[in-house]
Amino acid sequence: MLQIQISGGQTYQFENLVLDYNGTLAIDGHLIDGVADRLRQLADYLKIHVITADTFGTVERALAGLPCQVVILTQADQTQAKGDYVQQLGANRVVAIGNGQNDSLMLERAALGIATIQEEGAATATLVASDLVVTRIDAGLDILLHPQRLNATLRSGK
Repeated sequence: MLQIQISGGQTYQFENLVLDYNGTLAIDGHLIDGVADRLRQLADYLKIHVITADTFGTVERALAGLPCQVVILTQADQTQAKGDYVQQLGANRVVAIGNGQNDSLMLERAALGIATIQEEGAATATLVASDLVVTRIDAGLDILLHPQRLNATLRSGK
């Protein structure tokens, strides 16, 4: 479990990290440098789930040997499927990271939703549904590894 106290705000007790793959952990189907090491570190605290449509068909090979569960979506309503997945895990104990339109509901439902803007950009609905926006996945994962960064961003002015 990963517990993060936000000054003047709430205490998060995360058990699960739910991640999109393409546009979030990968660009054009290729895992972004540094992601694997960060996932290994976070696996000491969180159960890691990668939920994806696997646009390029590379997710299983790219994440082989890493401490994460991969879920490949086949149904038409991927937005709903991702949101339901977070709900089934217990949304109040989930941090989710994504960038695409189909990630909006999972970010909205998660206790903490982080949108990332990288080479693919990010859907406006996903930005609006998030609690925090980062420009690189390594920054998003590092916020969880160094929680004071999250505190500095989300603390209340009260």
